[in-house]
Amino acid sequence: MRTISLFEAKQKLSEIVDRASEGERTGITRGGKLAAVVIPARPETSIQEIFKGIEEVRKRARHQKKINIKNLIEEGRV
Repeated sequence: MRTISLFEAKQKLSEIVDRASEGERTGITRGGKLAAVVIPARPETSIQEIFKGIEEVRKRARHQKKINIKNLIEEGRV
């Protein structure tokens, strides 16, 4: 990760953003200490894609015998 001072970051903000969009991380220092990191943005994921992924996991999961509340209660009484 490349690091630059806050002063330099103010002058080169457009360049930093361009580099971040290409995948580069840039650390910004204040008083010689790391204060922030500019990283590439993650692509947004829609709710539909999230639920689709959940459904795929559920389909791959092993199916157990049918479980119902009555059976769970009876097992607890033993």
